[in-house]
Amino acid sequence: MLPRFKRVLLKLSGESLMGDKNFGLDSDVISQYAEDIKSITELGVQVAIVIGGGNIYRGMNEAETGIERAQGDYMGMLATVINGMALQSGLERAGVYTRLQSAIKMEQIAEPYIRRRAIRHLEKGRVVIFGAGTGNPYFTTDTAGSLRAIEIKADVILKGTRVDGIYTADPEKDPAAEKFETITFNDCITKNLKVMDMTAFTLCMENELPIIVFDMDTAGTLLRVITGEKVGTLVTG
Repeated sequence: MLPRFKRVLLKLSGESLMGDKNFGLDSDVISQYAEDIKSITELGVQVAIVIGGGNIYRGMNEAETGIERAQGDYMGMLATVINGMALQSGLERAGVYTRLQSAIKMEQIAEPYIRRRAIRHLEKGRVVIFGAGTGNPYFTTDTAGSLRAIEIKADVILKGTRVDGIYTADPEKDPAAEKFETITFNDCITKNLKVMDMTAFTLCMENELPIIVFDMDTAGTLLRVITGEKVGTLVTG
């Protein structure tokens, strides 16, 4: 099988790592993700990953918690590093070489994010996990994923979700919702389809970086996307 892409940025939500739990990490989900990622590295695909932190901490209403927005965002960034460490362990158990890079310095557990070093790791066949978002408050991990994908010159962003693409409405709430196989950036905006937050989405649109939204929870789907099957929804110019 020949891969459709040479270098990809895989964007995962923190909530996806919970599995059926209400909080934290599910080891079965991490193992499944690790095996799926391993399957595409074996084809020679270079893989970088950005994970959210919502399974551990999600920025909450400042009025309710008393924690100001910037402080809460930094707490969320630390949660993404915890998730990155967990996925790193899962990948290494599966026999995949990895590097964890953090946008916030924490030398004992992660390399600092250095663009050229990240690219070199990818060229050597290592999976690179980017932790701590962009390192700045007020930016989501979607934005971090778009930014890192552009910086490392990824061919595509693969956004793993719980649903198998982009629909006219939430398919979990509206059984009549229709799925798009392909859609343009402009159509996503005019139809108000929230693929990513607007900052992240605009970055992709301006840099002509395609996005594929697919179901990461079904084992083997990632490999099907990489080998060119019509899986999920492709967002392009």
